[in-house]
Amino acid sequence: MFRRKKKQTKLELFPAQDVLKHVYNLIHELDLTHISKKDIFCMRSKGSNARAYARIWGLSRIFQVAAGMRPTYVIEVLSERFDKLSHEQQIKVLIHELMHIPKTFSGALLSHRGKYHRIDHGEVEKMFKRLKN
Repeated sequence: MFRRKKKQTKLELFPAQDVLKHVYNLIHELDLTHISKKDIFCMRSKGSNARAYARIWGLSRIFQVAAGMRPTYVIEVLSERFDKLSHEQQIKVLIHELMHIPKTFSGALLSHRGKYHRIDHGEVEKMFKRLKN
């Protein structure tokens, strides 16, 4: 039996200034002093087949050295999924993505479970509650 292939859509990327404003506010409100605001960017993608609401990309050390760039992070929100969320859920997704940035701000990314950290629903909720207080 043959399966029909899903029609490939072209991935489009756009700057997401509205998301960046929320990220800047979160960095300030949650006192994430290890994150350099000038080295974090936000993009909105359209046409992705990924199941995620958002994802974070770090510029690896080899590209930093080769291109003479500073550590940089890009938060990509997947428009088809992220934009349908409530404002509260969008903020929680952005908190989750920011939690992937290590204290060293090196361009690397933290996994969901490490020896000294955990990025899960409970940890995101704790940080979200800090916003409300």
